[in-house]
Amino acid sequence: MNERKSLELNGWVMLVVVLALLGGGGWLIYLASQDDGVTSTFWVGIVAVFVGGVMGSGFVINPPNIAKVVTFFGRYLGTVRRNGLVWTYPITARERVSLRIQNFDSEILKVNDANGNPVEVAAVIVWRVVDTAQAVFDIEDYEDFVRIQTETAVRHMASEYPYDAYEEGQHSLRANADEVTNSLHGELQVQLTLAGVEVMRTQLRRLAYAPEIAADMLRRQQAEAVVAARTRIVEGAVGMVDHALEMLSSKDIVDLDEERKAAMVSNLLVVLCSEHHAQPVLNAGTLYQ
Repeated sequence: MNERKSLELNGWVMLVVVLALLGGGGWLIYLASQDDGVTSTFWVGIVAVFVGGVMGSGFVINPPNIAKVVTFFGRYLGTVRRNGLVWTYPITARERVSLRIQNFDSEILKVNDANGNPVEVAAVIVWRVVDTAQAVFDIEDYEDFVRIQTETAVRHMASEYPYDAYEEGQHSLRANADEVTNSLHGELQVQLTLAGVEVMRTQLRRLAYAPEIAADMLRRQQAEAVVAARTRIVEGAVGMVDHALEMLSSKDIVDLDEERKAAMVSNLLVVLCSEHHAQPVLNAGTLYQ
């Protein structure tokens, strides 16, 4: 079922009409009571008062960003979105539906990521109702539906990605936040369209390893950081040694045989790659002593 517009007339104009019917009908009844017997004037007054009373039930006061879903004995007549004092179908039921932007903060969920590691994840969803008929008639409780579908989508999203990427080109929850939230947004919008709800924004508010493996994963991250740093240091040291040998050879500063080059390379790598400051040893003899 899709939303359609209900009858919406200016409430102030209709208020004048209703007051005129009630006042005129009352005056006719009063005039008829002055005559002997029941006259046609009396019945006209009764009808005017009755019609005015029925029409008086059609007034709706609608604040901004609030809609009223109008039904008549279970039949959907339309939705009133106009603000202020509005007159619509009389003798009808009106259900209030908020059109305002709302936030939903999901609970912290423990989910296994794509690698099977337990992670804790939670998301914030910004949403609003765009189709009142779908929200009221197609879903039992659209707010509860948003909550359950959000938790389901967050669980599915977290299981599709690893927390950290250990392979080149692999996407992860921690490193690819934009892609992850876009994936969550798309999946959630597909589900909530059934309830006439528009998902405006999704954002992860918590992403962490579960406490039982957090310490082990921290050590793993530290080890990977150390390996990456050492790799970069060695690459830089090899480049510096190569440059040093090339400069010594091109400027004819010293002529080294292969054994002495190997010793020099070894010493330079130790100096450049060591975690501690190297202690210099002075050679006071000849080059080959």
